Formats: sequence, C-alpha cells, structure tokens
Amino acid sequence: MPSLPSPSWPVLALAAALGACSPTFNWREVPIADAGLVALLPCKADRAQRALPLGAESVQVDMTGCEAGGATFAVAHAAATSPAQAEAWLTAWRTATHGQLGVAQVIQGPATLPRATAVPAPWRLDGQSAQQGVAPVQVLWFAQSQKDGSVSLYQATVLGRPSSPEATKTFFEGLRLP
Repeated sequence: MPSLPSPSWPVLALAAALGACSPTFNWREVPIADAGLVALLPCKADRAQRALPLGAESVQVDMTGCEAGGATFAVAHAAATSPAQAEAWLTAWRTATHGQLGVAQVIQGPATLPRATAVPAPWRLDGQSAQQGVAPVQVLWFAQSQKDGSVSLYQATVLGRPSSPEATKTFFEGLRLP
C-alpha cells in the first residue's frame, strides 16, 4: 500500500501559497493632513505636495494616495482661511478638474458626507468615456470648518476602473470627518 502524505502536508502547502500572495486591496485607515479627516485606502499611501491654480491664486495642496487593482485612489487637501475663500476655491477646483477630464459623459451634482459643511456643499462628479485609453473618474469635493475659523477643503478621487466593483464604494464610504 503506498504511503499517503501526512494530513498536515496540504495545510502547509496552502499556508505557503497564501503567504506568497498579497491581497489586491489591503484597506487601511490613513489620516489626511492635520485637519482630522481619515480615509480608507486600499494600499500603502504615498504623499506629495504641489501648487494648484485655483482661480487667481496658487494654492498649496497636500495629496495622499495609492494605486491598487487597476485604479488610483487619492485624497487632496487644502486649507482656506475663511468660508468665502473656501467656496471660491472649491468652485475653481471643480471647474479645473472638469476641464481636465477628457471624458465624454459627466454626471455631477450635490452629495452628502457626514460632518461636511453645508457651504461649500459636498459635490460629486462621475465621468465616463467611450474612448479607449481614457479612464473613468469619480470625484467627491467637500469641506469642513475648523475651530480656528479656517476651512479644510478635500477632493477624493478614484481614477480608473478598480478590479473589484466594491472598491470605489468602500473608498468613498470610508471617508470620515471628526
């Protein structure tokens, strides 16, 4: 009678195989800037800063994001000194983003996010393209007033078509303001 492998052999082989694999979406909570927003990102975040022209001003924007499952997940943050400045910047930010998309179909309108300010109000944009090579994009802009009177502005973006249909929903539902 031939000898059979011990019962632990399949378990060890499975454990070794699983250890060699990493999940496509490894969700983690990531603080955004110092304003209190926590985002749920599907991978280890990279951070960068850049100047963004918003209307007549050049605004310093902090960006946090990563790529996973065929899409880029990112949150950008800027700090306005007043609600009026925040409203002007967010309007300019939405206009600039919409102008850069290069997508054929854009659906946009009001959005909701717990604890976001009413003015400027949260706004959502979904862009799809019939052209090959132009990635779909989903963007959410929102703001939160700070105790010192300043206003934190945010742009949360998913660029591309994630390999998991639930990834975009998880990302946007994972945005938490204090």
